Amino acid sequence: MAFKVKKTILYVALTILAVTCLFPFLLMMVNATRTGSDIVKSFTLIPGKALADNWTTVSGYFNLFRGMANSLLIAIPATIFSSYFSALTAYGLVVYKFKGNKAISLIIVIFMMIPGQLSLLGFYDLVTSLNMIDSYIPLILPSVASAGTVFFLRQYLESSLQPALLEAARIDGAGEARIFHKIVLPLMSPGIATMAIGAFIGNWNNYLIPLILLNSPDKFTLPVMIASLNSSTDITANQGAIYLAVAISVLPILIVFAFCSKYIISSISAGGVKE
Repeated sequence: MAFKVKKTILYVALTILAVTCLFPFLLMMVNATRTGSDIVKSFTLIPGKALADNWTTVSGYFNLFRGMANSLLIAIPATIFSSYFSALTAYGLVVYKFKGNKAISLIIVIFMMIPGQLSLLGFYDLVTSLNMIDSYIPLILPSVASAGTVFFLRQYLESSLQPALLEAARIDGAGEARIFHKIVLPLMSPGIATMAIGAFIGNWNNYLIPLILLNSPDKFTLPVMIASLNSSTDITANQGAIYLAVAISVLPILIVFAFCSKYIISSISAGGVKE
C-alpha cells in the first residue's frame, strides 16, 4: 500500500513537472494567434483570431523560410562536424596514451572555462584578415574544435569502452579507422546524440556572431531576421508576429530532438536490461 502511495505521488509530481515544462510552448502557440494589443492587455490560453494577420506581418518583414534554410545550412554541417571530430578526438585521447595526453585534456578543460564572448573581437579580426566576412564558413568551421563536446565524449568513452574489444578487433586484422567507425562510433552514439542536440540548438539559435559577420540580408539566419521585428518601431503591434515566428522556428529543434532522443532512450533501456 505504501509503495502504491509513493508511486502515485511520484507520477503526480512528474505530471506537474511535465505540464510546467510544456506551459511556455502552449503559451507561445496561443499568443501566435493573438494581436499584440491583446497580448499586452490580458493573459489567456484561449487562441485568438489574428493568425493570418500575424503571418502577413512576418512575411512583410522577411522571408521566414529563407531564414530557416540559412539557419539549417549552418546548423546541420556545424552539428555534424562537432559530433564527428569531437568523437574522433575523444577516441584518440582515451585509447592512445602518448606524451602530453593529460596536458591536452587540461587545456580542453581550460578552454571550457573561457566565455566565448572574450574571443569575439579576436575572432572578428581573424575572419576579416581571411576575407570571410559575409560568409557561412566562419560560422561552421569553428565547430570542429568543440571543447565541451570533446570533454563529455571523452568521459563517456572512458566509462563505456572495453579495451579488450579493441584488441580483439586488431587481432582480427581491423585497422584503426575501421575500428573507430565500425565499433567505437556506434558505441558512442548515445553520447553523440546527446551532444548533437545541444550543438544543433546552439547553432540554430546563434544570434550574436551571425549578426556581426553577415552583411547581406538574404544570408541572415532566422534569429537575426526575427530580431528585426523586435527592433521595429511598433514593437507592441508585432508581439503576435514575433510569437508566430518563434513558434515556427522551434519546429526544426523539436524534429532533431525527436530523432536523436531515440538513441538516448535505447541506450538507457539497454543499460537497464543489462543491469
